[in-house]
Amino acid sequence: MDGSVKIANGLQNDHPFVKSPHKTLLSMSLPVLLSLVAEPLTGLVDTAFIMRLGSESLAALGVGTVTLSGIFWIFNFLGIGTQTEIAQSSGRHEILRTKEVGGLALALSAIFGILLVICGLPFGSYVSRVMGATGAVHDFASQYIQIRLLGAPAVLITIAAFGIFRGLQDMRTPFQVAVSINILNLILDPLLIFGYGPFPQLGIFGAGLASILSQWIGAVWLVWVVHKRIGFPDRLRLGDVVKLFQIGRDLLIRTGLLTAFYIFTTRAATRISPDAGAAHQAVRQFWVFSFLFLDAYSISAQSLVGYFVGARLMEQAKRVARIVCSWSVSTGILLGLAMWLVQRIVMTLLVPPSAMSFFLPAWAIASVVQPINALAFATDGIHWGTGDFRYLRNAIITATTFGAVAIYLLDETTAGAFTWIWLITAFWIVIRALFGVIRIWPGLGNSPLKKINPIQI
Repeated sequence: MDGSVKIANGLQNDHPFVKSPHKTLLSMSLPVLLSLVAEPLTGLVDTAFIMRLGSESLAALGVGTVTLSGIFWIFNFLGIGTQTEIAQSSGRHEILRTKEVGGLALALSAIFGILLVICGLPFGSYVSRVMGATGAVHDFASQYIQIRLLGAPAVLITIAAFGIFRGLQDMRTPFQVAVSINILNLILDPLLIFGYGPFPQLGIFGAGLASILSQWIGAVWLVWVVHKRIGFPDRLRLGDVVKLFQIGRDLLIRTGLLTAFYIFTTRAATRISPDAGAAHQAVRQFWVFSFLFLDAYSISAQSLVGYFVGARLMEQAKRVARIVCSWSVSTGILLGLAMWLVQRIVMTLLVPPSAMSFFLPAWAIASVVQPINALAFATDGIHWGTGDFRYLRNAIITATTFGAVAIYLLDETTAGAFTWIWLITAFWIVIRALFGVIRIWPGLGNSPLKKINPIQI
Protein backbone atom coordinates (compact mmCIF):
# COMPACT_ATOMS: atom_id res chain seq x y z
CA MET A 1 0.00 0.00 0.00
CA ASP A 2 1.53 3.33 -1.07
CA GLY A 3 1.71 6.45 1.09
CA SER A 4 -1.28 8.22 -0.48
CA VAL A 5 -3.55 5.24 0.16
CA LYS A 6 -2.41 5.06 3.78
CA ILE A 7 -3.13 8.77 4.26
CA ALA A 8 -6.58 8.41 2.70
CA ASN A 9 -7.44 5.38 4.82
CA GLY A 10 -6.17 7.16 7.91
CA LEU A 11 -8.42 10.14 7.25
CA GLN A 12 -11.30 7.80 6.50
CA ASN A 13 -10.92 5.76 9.66
CA ASP A 14 -10.18 8.62 12.05
CA HIS A 15 -13.21 10.77 11.37
CA PRO A 16 -16.07 10.09 13.82
CA PHE A 17 -18.64 10.17 11.01
CA VAL A 18 -17.19 6.96 9.56
CA LYS A 19 -17.88 4.95 12.72
CA SER A 20 -20.96 6.80 14.03
CA PRO A 21 -22.55 8.70 11.14
CA HIS A 22 -25.96 9.35 12.70
CA LYS A 23 -24.58 10.33 16.10
CA THR A 24 -22.01 12.64 14.48
CA LEU A 25 -24.61 14.37 12.29
CA LEU A 26 -27.02 14.93 15.17
CA SER A 27 -24.28 16.08 17.58
CA MET A 28 -23.27 18.70 14.99
CA SER A 29 -26.79 19.74 14.03
CA LEU A 30 -28.21 20.29 17.52
CA PRO A 31 -25.84 23.16 18.50
CA VAL A 32 -26.43 24.72 15.08
CA LEU A 33 -30.19 24.57 15.62
CA LEU A 34 -29.96 26.12 19.07
CA SER A 35 -27.72 28.95 17.82
CA LEU A 36 -30.14 29.63 14.95
CA VAL A 37 -33.12 29.71 17.33
CA ALA A 38 -31.38 32.11 19.75
CA GLU A 39 -31.58 35.15 17.47
CA PRO A 40 -35.32 35.13 16.62
CA LEU A 41 -36.18 34.49 20.27
CA THR A 42 -34.11 37.51 21.27
CA GLY A 43 -35.83 39.48 18.52
CA LEU A 44 -39.20 38.65 20.07
CA VAL A 45 -38.03 39.86 23.48
CA ASP A 46 -36.61 43.03 21.89
CA THR A 47 -39.98 43.63 20.30
CA ALA A 48 -41.76 43.14 23.63
CA PHE A 49 -39.50 45.73 25.31
CA ILE A 50 -39.86 48.29 22.51
CA MET A 51 -43.63 47.76 22.39
CA ARG A 52 -43.82 49.33 25.85
CA LEU A 53 -42.46 52.57 24.35
CA GLY A 54 -45.40 52.88 21.96
CA SER A 55 -46.37 52.13 18.39
CA GLU A 56 -44.01 54.71 16.87
CA SER A 57 -40.93 53.11 18.45
CA LEU A 58 -42.14 49.64 17.50
CA ALA A 59 -42.69 50.69 13.88
CA ALA A 60 -39.22 52.25 13.86
CA LEU A 61 -37.74 48.98 15.16
CA GLY A 62 -39.40 47.16 12.28
CA VAL A 63 -37.97 49.59 9.73
CA GLY A 64 -34.50 49.34 11.26
CA THR A 65 -34.32 45.56 11.61
CA VAL A 66 -35.64 44.88 8.09
CA THR A 67 -33.20 47.40 6.60
CA LEU A 68 -30.16 46.11 8.48
CA SER A 69 -31.04 42.45 7.87
CA GLY A 70 -31.25 43.19 4.16
CA ILE A 71 -27.81 44.83 4.23
CA PHE A 72 -26.09 42.14 6.29
CA TRP A 73 -27.38 39.15 4.31
CA ILE A 74 -25.48 40.47 1.28
CA PHE A 75 -22.30 39.47 3.13
CA ASN A 76 -23.39 35.93 4.02
CA PHE A 77 -20.85 34.66 1.51
CA LEU A 78 -18.19 35.53 4.06
CA GLY A 79 -19.57 32.72 6.22
CA ILE A 80 -20.77 30.20 3.62
CA GLY A 81 -17.77 30.48 1.30
CA THR A 82 -15.35 30.42 4.23
CA GLN A 83 -17.01 27.37 5.73
CA THR A 84 -16.59 25.39 2.50
CA GLU A 85 -12.97 26.42 1.95
CA ILE A 86 -12.03 25.70 5.57
CA ALA A 87 -13.80 22.32 5.54
CA GLN A 88 -12.01 21.25 2.38
CA SER A 89 -8.59 22.44 3.52
CA SER A 90 -9.22 20.72 6.85
CA GLY A 91 -9.95 17.50 4.96
CA ARG A 92 -6.60 17.85 3.22
CA HIS A 93 -4.91 18.64 6.57
CA GLU A 94 -3.54 21.85 5.06
CA ILE A 95 -3.03 23.93 8.19
CA LEU A 96 -1.44 26.87 6.37
CA ARG A 97 -4.30 27.00 3.87
CA THR A 98 -6.80 26.98 6.73
CA LYS A 99 -4.98 29.93 8.32
CA GLU A 100 -4.95 31.84 5.04
CA VAL A 101 -8.67 31.38 4.36
CA GLY A 102 -9.60 32.20 7.94
CA GLY A 103 -7.38 35.27 8.05
CA LEU A 104 -8.71 36.52 4.72
CA ALA A 105 -12.33 36.10 5.83
CA LEU A 106 -11.76 38.07 9.04
CA ALA A 107 -9.79 40.79 7.23
CA LEU A 108 -12.47 41.24 4.56
CA SER A 109 -15.18 41.27 7.22
CA ALA A 110 -13.44 44.07 9.09
CA ILE A 111 -12.86 46.07 5.88
CA PHE A 112 -16.45 45.68 4.65
CA GLY A 113 -17.77 46.50 8.11
CA ILE A 114 -15.75 49.71 8.32
CA LEU A 115 -16.91 50.69 4.82
CA LEU A 116 -20.52 50.10 5.87
CA VAL A 117 -20.02 52.43 8.82
CA ILE A 118 -18.38 55.15 6.73
CA CYS A 119 -20.83 54.94 3.82
CA GLY A 120 -23.96 54.10 5.79
CA LEU A 121 -24.00 56.59 8.65
CA PRO A 122 -24.71 59.67 6.50
CA PHE A 123 -27.66 57.89 4.84
CA GLY A 124 -29.52 56.62 7.91
CA SER A 125 -32.19 59.30 7.58
CA TYR A 126 -32.54 58.80 3.82
CA VAL A 127 -32.92 55.02 4.13
CA SER A 128 -35.62 55.46 6.79
CA ARG A 129 -37.51 57.76 4.46
CA VAL A 130 -37.19 55.30 1.54
CA MET A 131 -38.65 52.61 3.80
CA GLY A 132 -41.73 54.80 4.24
CA ALA A 133 -41.01 56.15 7.73
CA THR A 134 -42.23 59.65 8.52
CA GLY A 135 -42.44 61.91 11.56
CA ALA A 136 -41.39 60.36 14.87
CA VAL A 137 -41.08 56.90 13.27
CA HIS A 138 -38.53 58.33 10.82
CA ASP A 139 -36.52 59.96 13.63
CA PHE A 140 -36.48 56.81 15.78
CA ALA A 141 -35.65 54.53 12.83
CA SER A 142 -32.78 56.80 11.77
CA GLN A 143 -31.33 56.70 15.28
CA TYR A 144 -31.63 52.93 15.45
CA ILE A 145 -30.05 52.33 12.03
CA GLN A 146 -27.15 54.67 12.74
CA ILE A 147 -26.28 53.19 16.13
CA ARG A 148 -26.60 49.63 14.81
CA LEU A 149 -24.32 50.42 11.87
CA LEU A 150 -21.51 51.02 14.37
CA GLY A 151 -21.71 47.30 15.04
CA ALA A 152 -21.41 46.36 11.34
CA PRO A 153 -17.76 45.23 11.57
CA ALA A 154 -18.64 43.05 14.57
CA VAL A 155 -21.61 41.49 12.76
CA LEU A 156 -19.55 40.65 9.65
CA ILE A 157 -16.64 39.34 11.73
CA THR A 158 -19.09 37.08 13.55
CA ILE A 159 -20.48 35.78 10.25
CA ALA A 160 -16.99 34.97 9.00
CA ALA A 161 -15.85 33.45 12.30
CA PHE A 162 -18.91 31.20 12.45
CA GLY A 163 -17.94 30.00 8.95
CA ILE A 164 -14.41 29.25 10.17
CA PHE A 165 -15.53 27.22 13.17
CA ARG A 166 -18.25 25.38 11.27
CA GLY A 167 -15.72 24.58 8.56
CA LEU A 168 -13.59 23.03 11.30
CA GLN A 169 -16.73 21.11 12.36
CA ASP A 170 -16.74 22.96 15.66
CA MET A 171 -20.43 23.77 16.07
CA ARG A 172 -20.25 24.38 19.80
CA THR A 173 -18.18 27.57 19.74
CA PRO A 174 -20.66 29.43 17.49
CA PHE A 175 -23.47 28.11 19.69
CA GLN A 176 -21.80 29.31 22.90
CA VAL A 177 -21.07 32.73 21.43
CA ALA A 178 -24.55 33.12 19.89
CA VAL A 179 -26.27 32.26 23.15
CA SER A 180 -23.93 34.46 25.21
CA ILE A 181 -24.39 37.43 22.88
CA ASN A 182 -28.16 37.13 23.03
CA ILE A 183 -28.24 36.71 26.81
CA LEU A 184 -26.06 39.80 27.22
CA ASN A 185 -28.33 41.71 24.85
CA LEU A 186 -31.37 40.70 26.91
CA ILE A 187 -29.66 41.93 30.09
CA LEU A 188 -28.64 45.27 28.56
CA ASP A 189 -31.95 45.90 26.81
CA PRO A 190 -34.11 46.92 29.81
CA LEU A 191 -31.19 48.77 31.43
CA LEU A 192 -30.53 50.95 28.39
CA ILE A 193 -34.07 51.22 27.02
CA PHE A 194 -35.85 52.17 30.25
CA GLY A 195 -32.90 53.26 32.41
CA TYR A 196 -31.95 51.92 35.82
CA GLY A 197 -29.52 53.25 38.44
CA PRO A 198 -26.48 54.68 36.61
CA PHE A 199 -27.94 53.73 33.20
CA PRO A 200 -29.82 56.54 31.40
CA GLN A 201 -33.17 56.00 29.69
CA LEU A 202 -32.32 55.89 25.98
CA GLY A 203 -35.42 54.35 24.40
CA ILE A 204 -34.95 52.73 21.00
CA PHE A 205 -31.40 54.15 20.83
CA GLY A 206 -30.70 52.06 23.94
CA ALA A 207 -31.93 48.92 22.16
CA GLY A 208 -29.45 49.57 19.35
CA LEU A 209 -26.67 50.29 21.83
CA ALA A 210 -27.37 47.03 23.69
CA SER A 211 -27.10 45.15 20.40
CA ILE A 212 -23.78 46.62 19.30
CA LEU A 213 -22.15 46.22 22.72
CA SER A 214 -23.03 42.52 22.82
CA GLN A 215 -22.02 42.08 19.15
CA TRP A 216 -18.60 43.64 19.69
CA ILE A 217 -17.95 41.51 22.76
CA GLY A 218 -18.88 38.43 20.75
CA ALA A 219 -16.68 39.46 17.80
CA VAL A 220 -13.62 40.06 19.99
CA TRP A 221 -14.22 36.73 21.71
CA LEU A 222 -14.43 34.93 18.36
CA VAL A 223 -11.27 36.54 16.94
CA TRP A 224 -9.37 35.57 20.08
CA VAL A 225 -10.53 31.94 19.80
CA VAL A 226 -9.67 31.84 16.07
CA HIS A 227 -6.16 33.09 16.87
CA LYS A 228 -5.80 30.51 19.62
CA ARG A 229 -7.16 27.66 17.48
CA ILE A 230 -5.53 28.14 14.06
CA GLY A 231 -3.53 31.37 14.29
CA PHE A 232 -3.29 34.14 11.71
CA PRO A 233 -1.43 33.87 8.38
CA ASP A 234 1.68 35.82 7.42
CA ARG A 235 0.19 36.66 4.03
CA LEU A 236 -3.10 36.80 2.12
CA ARG A 237 -3.53 35.68 -1.48
CA LEU A 238 -5.25 37.85 -4.09
CA GLY A 239 -6.57 34.72 -5.81
CA ASP A 240 -8.49 33.80 -2.67
CA VAL A 241 -10.12 37.22 -2.64
CA VAL A 242 -11.29 36.75 -6.24
CA LYS A 243 -12.63 33.26 -5.48
CA LEU A 244 -14.53 34.49 -2.41
CA PHE A 245 -16.04 37.32 -4.47
CA GLN A 246 -17.15 34.82 -7.13
CA ILE A 247 -18.87 32.78 -4.44
CA GLY A 248 -20.42 35.99 -3.16
CA ARG A 249 -21.76 36.81 -6.61
CA ASP A 250 -23.40 33.39 -7.01
CA LEU A 251 -24.86 33.44 -3.51
CA LEU A 252 -26.11 37.00 -3.94
CA ILE A 253 -28.00 36.04 -7.10
CA ARG A 254 -29.36 32.89 -5.46
CA THR A 255 -30.49 34.59 -2.24
CA GLY A 256 -31.89 37.53 -4.19
CA LEU A 257 -34.05 35.22 -6.30
CA LEU A 258 -35.23 33.29 -3.24
CA THR A 259 -36.27 36.57 -1.64
CA ALA A 260 -37.84 37.79 -4.89
CA PHE A 261 -40.04 34.69 -5.17
CA TYR A 262 -41.35 35.16 -1.62
CA ILE A 263 -42.06 38.81 -2.48
CA PHE A 264 -43.96 37.75 -5.64
CA THR A 265 -46.15 35.32 -3.71
CA THR A 266 -46.81 37.78 -0.89
CA ARG A 267 -47.72 40.51 -3.38
CA ALA A 268 -50.07 38.18 -5.26
CA ALA A 269 -51.79 37.06 -2.04
CA THR A 270 -52.23 40.65 -0.89
CA ARG A 271 -53.72 41.64 -4.25
CA ILE A 272 -56.37 38.92 -3.97
CA SER A 273 -57.78 40.37 -0.74
CA PRO A 274 -56.77 41.47 2.75
CA ASP A 275 -58.00 38.11 4.09
CA ALA A 276 -55.83 36.22 1.61
CA GLY A 277 -52.86 38.38 2.63
CA ALA A 278 -53.51 37.65 6.30
CA ALA A 279 -53.76 33.90 5.67
CA HIS A 280 -50.57 33.97 3.62
CA GLN A 281 -48.69 35.73 6.40
CA ALA A 282 -49.86 33.16 8.96
CA VAL A 283 -48.74 30.20 6.83
CA ARG A 284 -45.50 31.89 5.86
CA GLN A 285 -44.54 32.71 9.47
CA PHE A 286 -44.63 29.07 10.53
CA TRP A 287 -43.03 28.05 7.24
CA VAL A 288 -40.04 30.33 7.85
CA PHE A 289 -39.73 29.09 11.44
CA SER A 290 -39.48 25.49 10.19
CA PHE A 291 -36.48 26.51 8.08
CA LEU A 292 -34.38 26.66 11.26
CA PHE A 293 -34.65 22.88 11.73
CA LEU A 294 -33.76 22.21 8.11
CA ASP A 295 -30.89 24.72 8.07
CA ALA A 296 -29.23 22.87 10.96
CA TYR A 297 -28.84 19.73 8.81
CA SER A 298 -27.81 21.80 5.80
CA ILE A 299 -24.98 23.56 7.66
CA SER A 300 -23.73 20.29 9.14
CA ALA A 301 -23.87 18.64 5.70
CA GLN A 302 -21.79 21.45 4.23
CA SER A 303 -19.00 20.89 6.77
CA LEU A 304 -18.96 17.09 6.50
CA VAL A 305 -19.18 16.97 2.71
CA GLY A 306 -16.52 19.69 2.43
CA TYR A 307 -14.19 17.72 4.70
CA PHE A 308 -14.49 14.49 2.71
CA VAL A 309 -14.31 16.26 -0.65
CA GLY A 310 -11.12 17.95 0.56
CA ALA A 311 -9.77 14.56 1.63
CA ARG A 312 -10.81 13.23 -1.80
CA LEU A 313 -12.99 10.55 -0.23
CA MET A 314 -16.02 10.88 -2.51
CA GLU A 315 -17.73 7.71 -1.29
CA GLN A 316 -17.78 9.11 2.24
CA ALA A 317 -19.07 12.43 0.89
CA LYS A 318 -21.90 10.57 -0.86
CA ARG A 319 -22.56 8.66 2.36
CA VAL A 320 -22.97 12.00 4.13
CA ALA A 321 -25.39 13.03 1.38
CA ARG A 322 -27.51 9.88 1.82
CA ILE A 323 -27.70 10.17 5.59
CA VAL A 324 -28.36 13.93 5.62
CA CYS A 325 -31.12 13.56 3.05
CA SER A 326 -32.68 10.72 5.08
CA TRP A 327 -32.67 12.73 8.31
CA SER A 328 -33.88 15.87 6.56
CA VAL A 329 -36.80 14.14 4.84
CA SER A 330 -37.73 12.37 8.10
CA THR A 331 -37.67 15.72 9.89
CA GLY A 332 -39.72 17.23 7.08
CA ILE A 333 -42.37 14.53 7.58
CA LEU A 334 -42.44 15.28 11.32
CA LEU A 335 -42.74 19.00 10.62
CA GLY A 336 -45.63 18.31 8.26
CA LEU A 337 -47.37 16.21 10.92
CA ALA A 338 -46.67 18.92 13.51
CA MET A 339 -48.35 21.45 11.23
CA TRP A 340 -51.49 19.30 11.20
CA LEU A 341 -51.41 18.98 14.99
CA VAL A 342 -50.99 22.72 15.68
CA GLN A 343 -53.37 23.83 12.95
CA ARG A 344 -56.13 24.90 15.32
CA ILE A 345 -53.67 26.72 17.60
CA VAL A 346 -52.27 28.67 14.66
CA MET A 347 -55.76 29.46 13.44
CA THR A 348 -56.72 30.78 16.87
CA LEU A 349 -53.60 32.88 17.37
CA LEU A 350 -52.73 34.14 13.90
CA VAL A 351 -55.71 33.88 11.54
CA PRO A 352 -58.72 36.24 11.52
CA PRO A 353 -62.07 34.38 11.26
CA SER A 354 -62.76 35.91 7.85
CA ALA A 355 -59.49 34.43 6.48
CA MET A 356 -60.13 30.81 7.51
CA SER A 357 -61.34 29.71 4.07
CA PHE A 358 -58.07 30.92 2.54
CA PHE A 359 -55.87 29.54 5.30
CA LEU A 360 -56.91 25.87 5.41
CA PRO A 361 -56.03 24.78 1.81
CA ALA A 362 -52.72 26.69 1.90
CA TRP A 363 -51.80 25.20 5.27
CA ALA A 364 -52.53 21.70 3.92
CA ILE A 365 -50.28 22.24 0.89
CA ALA A 366 -47.48 23.65 3.04
CA SER A 367 -47.74 20.63 5.36
CA VAL A 368 -47.64 18.05 2.57
CA VAL A 369 -44.68 19.65 0.79
CA GLN A 370 -42.49 19.88 3.93
CA PRO A 371 -40.51 16.67 3.20
CA ILE A 372 -39.66 17.91 -0.29
CA ASN A 373 -38.72 21.30 1.11
CA ALA A 374 -36.45 19.49 3.57
CA LEU A 375 -34.79 17.69 0.66
CA ALA A 376 -34.16 21.02 -1.07
CA PHE A 377 -32.44 22.36 2.06
CA ALA A 378 -30.36 19.19 2.48
CA THR A 379 -29.08 19.21 -1.08
CA ASP A 380 -28.25 22.92 -0.83
CA GLY A 381 -25.92 22.13 2.08
CA ILE A 382 -24.38 19.20 0.23
CA HIS A 383 -23.62 21.32 -2.83
CA TRP A 384 -22.25 24.12 -0.66
CA GLY A 385 -19.86 21.54 0.74
CA THR A 386 -18.62 20.57 -2.73
CA GLY A 387 -18.26 24.24 -3.66
CA ASP A 388 -20.88 23.86 -6.41
CA PHE A 389 -22.20 27.40 -5.95
CA ARG A 390 -22.62 28.14 -9.64
CA TYR A 391 -24.87 25.10 -10.10
CA LEU A 392 -27.07 26.18 -7.19
CA ARG A 393 -27.29 29.65 -8.70
CA ASN A 394 -28.43 28.25 -12.06
CA ALA A 395 -30.92 25.89 -10.38
CA ILE A 396 -32.62 28.73 -8.51
CA ILE A 397 -32.67 30.85 -11.67
CA THR A 398 -34.57 28.04 -13.42
CA ALA A 399 -36.96 27.37 -10.53
CA THR A 400 -37.74 31.03 -9.88
CA THR A 401 -38.25 31.77 -13.58
CA PHE A 402 -40.93 29.06 -13.80
CA GLY A 403 -42.45 30.10 -10.47
CA ALA A 404 -42.50 33.82 -11.24
CA VAL A 405 -44.04 33.26 -14.68
CA ALA A 406 -46.75 31.07 -13.14
CA ILE A 407 -47.51 33.72 -10.50
CA TYR A 408 -47.62 36.41 -13.19
CA LEU A 409 -50.07 34.40 -15.33
CA LEU A 410 -52.31 33.62 -12.35
CA ASP A 411 -55.75 35.24 -12.57
CA GLU A 412 -56.13 36.67 -9.07
CA THR A 413 -59.86 37.23 -9.54
CA THR A 414 -60.77 33.54 -9.95
CA ALA A 415 -61.97 31.34 -7.12
CA GLY A 416 -59.14 29.36 -5.57
CA ALA A 417 -56.44 31.77 -6.77
CA PHE A 418 -54.84 31.87 -3.33
CA THR A 419 -54.63 28.07 -3.22
CA TRP A 420 -52.90 28.20 -6.59
CA ILE A 421 -50.25 30.50 -5.11
CA TRP A 422 -49.28 27.76 -2.68
CA LEU A 423 -49.49 25.07 -5.36
CA ILE A 424 -47.06 27.14 -7.45
CA THR A 425 -44.84 27.50 -4.38
CA ALA A 426 -44.90 23.70 -3.96
CA PHE A 427 -43.95 23.29 -7.65
CA TRP A 428 -41.09 25.79 -7.16
CA ILE A 429 -39.82 23.73 -4.22
CA VAL A 430 -40.07 20.48 -6.21
CA ILE A 431 -37.90 21.96 -8.98
CA ARG A 432 -35.27 23.04 -6.43
CA ALA A 433 -35.24 19.63 -4.76
CA LEU A 434 -35.11 17.82 -8.11
CA PHE A 435 -32.12 19.82 -9.30
CA GLY A 436 -30.43 19.22 -5.95
CA VAL A 437 -30.93 15.44 -6.06
CA ILE A 438 -29.99 14.73 -9.67
CA ARG A 439 -26.69 16.57 -9.20
CA ILE A 440 -25.85 13.88 -6.60
CA TRP A 441 -27.68 10.82 -7.98
CA PRO A 442 -26.73 9.99 -10.69
CA GLY A 443 -24.62 13.17 -10.92
CA LEU A 444 -25.93 15.63 -13.50
CA GLY A 445 -23.27 17.33 -15.63
CA ASN A 446 -19.85 17.96 -14.16
CA SER A 447 -20.86 17.05 -10.60
CA PRO A 448 -17.96 17.26 -8.11
CA LEU A 449 -19.29 14.12 -6.43
CA LYS A 450 -18.78 12.08 -9.64
CA LYS A 451 -15.04 12.64 -9.58
CA ILE A 452 -13.20 9.54 -8.35
CA ASN A 453 -9.67 10.13 -7.12
CA PRO A 454 -6.99 7.48 -7.77
CA ILE A 455 -6.23 7.16 -4.06
CA GLN A 456 -9.65 5.53 -3.56
CA ILE A 457 -9.09 2.76 -6.12
